[in-house]
Amino acid sequence: MRIVLKGIHRVPMKLASGETRVYYYAWRGGPKLTGEPGTPEFTASYNAKVAERKQPPSGQLMSLIAMFKQSDEFKGREPRTKADYLKQIAKIESEFADFPLSALDDKRTRGVFKAWRDRLATKSRRQGQYAWTVLARILSVAKDRGLIDVNPCEKGGRIYKADRSDRIWSAEDEAEFYKKAPKHLHLALMLALWTGQRQGDLLKLAWSRYDGTHIRLRQGKTKRRVTIPVGAPLKAALKATKKRGPIILTTIDGTPWTEDGFRSSWRKACIKAGVEGLTFHDLRGSAVTRLALVGCTEAEIAAITGLSLKDVSEILDAHYLSRDVGLAESAVRKLEAGTKTVKRAVKRPTGSNDDSANS
Repeated sequence: MRIVLKGIHRVPMKLASGETRVYYYAWRGGPKLTGEPGTPEFTASYNAKVAERKQPPSGQLMSLIAMFKQSDEFKGREPRTKADYLKQIAKIESEFADFPLSALDDKRTRGVFKAWRDRLATKSRRQGQYAWTVLARILSVAKDRGLIDVNPCEKGGRIYKADRSDRIWSAEDEAEFYKKAPKHLHLALMLALWTGQRQGDLLKLAWSRYDGTHIRLRQGKTKRRVTIPVGAPLKAALKATKKRGPIILTTIDGTPWTEDGFRSSWRKACIKAGVEGLTFHDLRGSAVTRLALVGCTEAEIAAITGLSLKDVSEILDAHYLSRDVGLAESAVRKLEAGTKTVKRAVKRPTGSNDDSANS
């Protein structure tokens, strides 16, 4: 089998004897290769020189970035997350590739990194925060592996935090979507509301993960394994769905969705249904809200959705239930019932049972 080695620079040289000899270099201006072309020695020499060229200089931040890209902390993430990380890493490389590691423990370094974050935030606070988060993650992994002693990005605070407290799918929104949106998207809505799972996990959900009573899956982002009892409405919808391949959610042509394709179709469906200001992502918080409204505990909600108790608590406290009228009305009804009980107890004569017994 012929192996093509890219970038080799061929230089013919005339010797004093009049003979012409050809020398080979790994690239123009690069190191000379040993062996004859086509031999294992030549190929090994080429591969070694290329590997040396790709090795980032030690003592600079670029070396930590290269380490991070090869770590399981990066490779183990979902393709979409890795793509997002690489966009932020490009920004970090552009600014700090040659930043000396010896300067990380200088107290001024944190200010340098924060000034960079603030410059990015002038264009987009969200992207500025994301770039800082990725840099902090790279340094955290490096510190955990003993490559550096100090992570100057620890506990950097937040300059952006999404507020989706008003973005709840109401029963009316759900009804309008079922009424006007394309039918092949209906099951996606029901799966999201009855399982509380992320879009990426639902788009990959296979029929083999559903046994007729439960859905079992491993979440792509957290790697948690969750077992979700399937409610009667969702069970009926799954039973009525024709299997057109190994994946449950498919396009109108019966092919698995790409994330971009689904996002585009979902946005158009929401416009058609008149559902404004809501995304598929909001269905997860809506699912948590609905479970809370029917009296589920935080532990029960965590068991169904795969969210941590902390995440459930944060959603309920800060993002969704703080302004929910249904909870407020429920609280008042409970207060009314409790007040009536107290009044009955006050009106009841003390010792009435004893008096009747004595008479």
